[in-house]
Amino acid sequence: MLFFSRNLRKHLFSPQPLISTLLQKHLPAFYTYTQKCTYVDVYMKWKKDSYYDSIESIHKSIQLKPLIALKNCISTAPDGCIPISAVSKRDKELGIPVKVARFLRQYPSVFEEYTGPEYNLPWFRLTREAVEIDREESEIYRDCKGDLLGRLKKLVLMSGEKRLPVKIIQGLQWYLGLPDEFLKDPERNLDGSFRVVEMEDGLKGLAVESEIRVLSVMQKNGMKRGGYGGGPMEAMPFPFFPPKGLRMKQKISDWLYEFQKLPYVSPYEDYLGLSIDSDVSEKRVVGVLHELFSLFVEHSAERKKLLCLRKYLGLPQKVHKAFERHPHMFYLSLRNKTCTAILKEAYCDKSFTEVHPLSTVRKKYINLMMESEVILKRRRMNNRLVDSQNERPKLDLDYVEEDRTEMA
Repeated sequence: MLFFSRNLRKHLFSPQPLISTLLQKHLPAFYTYTQKCTYVDVYMKWKKDSYYDSIESIHKSIQLKPLIALKNCISTAPDGCIPISAVSKRDKELGIPVKVARFLRQYPSVFEEYTGPEYNLPWFRLTREAVEIDREESEIYRDCKGDLLGRLKKLVLMSGEKRLPVKIIQGLQWYLGLPDEFLKDPERNLDGSFRVVEMEDGLKGLAVESEIRVLSVMQKNGMKRGGYGGGPMEAMPFPFFPPKGLRMKQKISDWLYEFQKLPYVSPYEDYLGLSIDSDVSEKRVVGVLHELFSLFVEHSAERKKLLCLRKYLGLPQKVHKAFERHPHMFYLSLRNKTCTAILKEAYCDKSFTEVHPLSTVRKKYINLMMESEVILKRRRMNNRLVDSQNERPKLDLDYVEEDRTEMA
């Protein structure tokens, strides 16, 4: 409830009331925007795009993640080789959908099988090509540690309380490009800006203290292009990449035009004063998703994996609606029996500079994986050739040998 002085009451019913001027001096700049709710029920029919569905670095991640987990088990072994018994019962832990031995034999270009020294058990070691990529990956972890820490720091700073549970961060390690053992020893791997804190429900969390203003990727690119000064609540349009053949109704087109002129709220700024049902709040949600995908290696993620961030990043309950309402920024791929959200700008705009240092290495792993298909195909062809040579010739039942006829 607002209380006004006697000098202010006489102006309430004057032709030019003074209350609006005084309120604007004491309330945040976004107050005038939060009162304007011009929600338009946007429904755009999903259209398949073969370009985004054919990005192997995104859709091969389901097989690549358990492959790298097994690769780490072998590379960290004392002799660089392990028996099958060392990982045969760790399929659920490593995220392997089939038996471990079968999975290892599916990729002969990465894993080399041989007979072990004892009990004739199958042993596995990395191929020469896999060892070289593993060495390159280790060098990137060492040389680009500051970049990885910066991405983790940005993720924590996007939360309202500047802290996130460690359990949630571990669920996003693959997308952030962090090593498997990175958060198991935080005192050794993290710098002084991180603190391990106790959160609700007895969860351990990571907190970040930073007095330096953090700029989002949208703000950096807007300053490079010009027309954006980086001020609070300054309007900035999103980069659009509309689907081919997209037809919008006039009211949706008008809403989208007005949506671009709304002020941009950075994911690292306070959002508690925004109304949930306002267009400015929706633009902030889209900006949060844009910044989040900019931190990921492939600039994409399974849509269901982002639901755990709703509470901490101030996202609405139906955050998935943002992808459906903005197909000019995000593409939803239905490959691999899951829904993967992809940031279009990262694959359509060459000026997009937020390239993850691990993206090149993962592409090399995927290319090496695809060579396994050629090797297995060649093996099947050789086996068929050997079988055909070893087959006994078909007998002619009507043929009678000459020697037998003479003996008869």
